[in-house]
This record gives sequence, structure tokens and C-alpha cells, in this order.
Amino acid sequence: MTKRLYIQDVATRDGFQIEPNFIPTEDKITLIDSLSDTGLAKIEVTSFTSPKAIPNLRDAEEVMRGIRRVAGVEYTVLVPNVKGCERALSCDVDEINLVMSASDTHGLANLRMTPEQSLVQFREIIEVTRGSDVFINASLSTTFGCPFEGEIPEPRVYELVQRLLDIGVQGVTLCDTTGMADPAQVERICRHAVTQWPEAVFTAHFHNTRGMGLANALAALNAGIDRFDASLGGLGGCPYAPGASGNICTEDLVHMFQRMGLDTGVDLDKLLQCAASLPELVGHEVPGAVLKAGKADRQYPKPKWMEQEAAR
Repeated sequence: MTKRLYIQDVATRDGFQIEPNFIPTEDKITLIDSLSDTGLAKIEVTSFTSPKAIPNLRDAEEVMRGIRRVAGVEYTVLVPNVKGCERALSCDVDEINLVMSASDTHGLANLRMTPEQSLVQFREIIEVTRGSDVFINASLSTTFGCPFEGEIPEPRVYELVQRLLDIGVQGVTLCDTTGMADPAQVERICRHAVTQWPEAVFTAHFHNTRGMGLANALAALNAGIDRFDASLGGLGGCPYAPGASGNICTEDLVHMFQRMGLDTGVDLDKLLQCAASLPELVGHEVPGAVLKAGKADRQYPKPKWMEQEAAR
């Protein structure tokens, strides 16, 4: 039986947050509605952060309330604090995604909080969700390396995962924030995670900064991970992490898995249609490879001289 994989697109949050121009609210809603029809398992819609911090996502409520919900698709949002959580809950989100760093320096640069301070705030946020059925996920940035501190000791990563689960987090996303991971490291950390905490829901989140994004995704798959974040067109990056280029590309990831005979539940042709709308929407080309080259089974016309020879 083919293993089912779950693909989670983050373009309208992780991708749009660092675009130079504001994407109109209606355009965001249209794109999310189109993505909802592709078979994606989850869409990270937006972030309920301060408009001053991320002005591109200042329309979080309008977008979340304006999208068309599709059965079988989960709609998640990033929540930075208690106020953001209250805003998200008022929009009836399926999941809240909390973010912390495994690195003190990156945590202070990105969130103005150390990991210890983030955990304190997470407890307060989780308390606000009591009585709701919202799923609580936490993304652990710099799991595979920090641009300021270098390699994060693996025991420190595992300690933070355990502490997240202890306070009520249900899912943990292991994030390669600036594309520092390598496949051997990814397989080792991911295998430990799924073996040590089989009850937890783990997601892998890779950036393609150094061209190893899909290789790392394959390593995570081999380690037992079945949920993957990716961004339509390869958009994205962290505004507070030097050298962080785009996420792995959703359509490229789906294409690879489907070529391997794996079930992603995604209609790749519909996904490519969504990706084709991005350059006009964001005002520049996007990194996605399959959108440019076509699927691997694409066949081209034979050279005319060969047709002429065959006709003789």
C-alpha cells in the first residue's frame, strides 16, 4: 500500500511576508481558494502578528474570514502572542502555529525572545485555547543550524521538543530556517524524533538556500516523516535570518514524490496552474523548476529533419 504524504503550503504566509509589495487582500483570497482545490492537506493562510512588524499581512482577519473552506483541508495561521491567538480564534482557525527558535541569538533577533522566554509565552497562549478544539503546532526554527551560532547541539533540540510536548503542543515542525541542513543530519534528527515521540505529529520544513531542499525532504521521508511544509513557487524566507532564501517549492516537492510513486493527494496540474499565477501576482519570477521545465513526462516534438527523413 502506498504511504500517504501530507503537503502543507505556506506561500501566503511565509512567502508573502517578505515580498516588497503588499499583495491585495482579494488576490490572497483568490489564490488560497485555488490552492484549496488542489488536494493540499493544509494551508498556512496568514499571520496574526502586528501590522507594524509584518505589514504585508495586516489583513489577516479579512483573509481568514474571506476564504472558502474546503472539507479535508486544514487552515492554519501563525500566532506570535496571546493577542494574536485571540484574533485567530475569533476567525475559527483549525490550527495555530507557534514559533520559537532553538538558538538564543536567532530567537532574540527574530522574536526578541530566548527559547526559555518563548516557552513561557507559549504556556500563556495555550491557556487561551482551553475549551476550543484548535490544534496547537509549534515550529522550532534553526533546528538544523543557526546563521549566528552555527550548529545547534542535537540534545538541545530534543530537549526543546520534549518541553514543547510537555506544555500541550500537539505537533512540532522541525525547521531548517536558512538552508543549513544536510541529508545525513536530517535523517538522524527526524528518525530520533519520530521514534522517541511516536504520538506527536512531526512536520519537516526546509529552505533551498544551498540547493539541498529536496534532498533533505527525501532524507526526512526516509526517516519516517510524512508531513512537509513547502511554498508555492518556492517563495519565502525569514526577514530576520541572514541568507534565508525561499522555501522548497511545493510543486517541485509534489512532482518528486509523485514520480517516486508516492501518494500526496495533490492534483499537480491544478497546483501548477496556481504557481503560474504567481509571477504576475508578486511582480517577479519565482524559483520553481517544474513550472519552467514542465513535468518529467513532458514530451517535445521531434526535430523537423527527423520527421522529413521518416516521410521519405
